Amino acid sequence: MVFQPTCKQKNVAKSFPQFKLGASHIAYVHEFRYLGHIITDDFKDNADITREIRSLFYPTNMLIRRFGKCSMDVKRVLFRSYCLCLYDTGLWKFYKTTVINKQLKSAYNRCMKMFFGYSRYHSVT
Repeated sequence: MVFQPTCKQKNVAKSFPQFKLGASHIAYVHEFRYLGHIITDDFKDNADITREIRSLFYPTNMLIRRFGKCSMDVKRVLFRSYCLCLYDTGLWKFYKTTVINKQLKSAYNRCMKMFFGYSRYHSVT
C-alpha cells in the first residue's frame, strides 16, 4: 500500500513502478485488512467503523436464535458479553462524526431492540 504524504510538496511521484515478488506482481490497493482493522490509503477510519457496524448484527442474530426465550437478566448479560466487544475503537482517530453518531448508534439501538423483543417504534431509553 502506498500512502500519499500529508504535505503535497513532499510528493515524489504520481505513479510508482510495479513491485514483483518472485514471479508474481504485487497489486496496489486502496484499503487493506490487517489484524481485523481496515487500513485505507487516506488514513480515515470510516471503512473500519462500517465493518464494525456490519459485524454487530452477526452476534445479535446468533443470540436471538439461541437465547431468544431467556429471561431479561440473562439476555442483558449475554448482550453485554457478545455485542459490546468493540476492541478496536481505541484505534479510531480520523472519521466522520455522522458515521459514529448516526450509523453506529442506530445499529446498536436496532440490535438491542431486536434482541430484547421491542418494536422498532419503541424508545431505547
